Amino acid sequence: MADIRALSTFSTQNRSQIRYVLTDIDDTLTTHGRLPAAAYAALERLEAAGFRVIPITGRPAGWCDLIARFWPVDAIVGENGALYMRYDRQAKKMTRRFFQTEAERAAARAKLTALSETILREVPGTALASDQQYRECDLAVDFCEDVPPLPQAAIDRIVALFEAAGATAKVSSIHVNGWFGHWDKLSMTRVLFEECYGLDLDAVRDQVVFAGDSPNDAPMFGYFPYSVGVANVRPFLDRIAAKPAFIADGEGGSGFVELADALIAART
Repeated sequence: MADIRALSTFSTQNRSQIRYVLTDIDDTLTTHGRLPAAAYAALERLEAAGFRVIPITGRPAGWCDLIARFWPVDAIVGENGALYMRYDRQAKKMTRRFFQTEAERAAARAKLTALSETILREVPGTALASDQQYRECDLAVDFCEDVPPLPQAAIDRIVALFEAAGATAKVSSIHVNGWFGHWDKLSMTRVLFEECYGLDLDAVRDQVVFAGDSPNDAPMFGYFPYSVGVANVRPFLDRIAAKPAFIADGEGGSGFVELADALIAART
């Protein structure tokens, strides 16, 4: 971890360049499964200060529709990059963009349903995530959110079963998500920037900060020079292919508030 710096070393000059705040939700904005008022207020303060705030999450399409409409965010990437949604409040119109066509999603769901039966049978103690019914593109297997925490060996077994079936599998702080398709959080973020902002992400990545906490955030940690892990990322560092550039002192929502305060301070 010698190359990971404290968030306090994120220079004012570099912070002042940031225009886009990308953030994971679970255990990055939330703390112990709840969204603290201070973290939600930090989203509002960032929006009021002129930042475009974009959650980049593994949570399902159904949740993304609500978040895009009701939260102080500019857009949202969901299901680990399977989709983005953006709500135009003036036109009262929601844009929903998926990587796959409706027919491709239907075919993939049939395969995932069959695979779910195998995983639940082969890995005792796991369950489908409570938000599975709101998902369009992936299968979320719960290993600690609403079930007693499973050992690492069980998590590794879930990943292996996904991969043996030809699916992509990513581990978050609460679920193993699997899907049939070729996307991740970063690939859909590229699409969103091009289609919504008319920007090549490569050209503006010095204007972006990303906050996360777990292995499925590795593509974002590796790509953005200004990536931040909240403090609870530490137990995962030996399992993350690309590590964050900075680590906040606080865990979950508290760490995100630290980041928001630092960004806003650099603007003022």
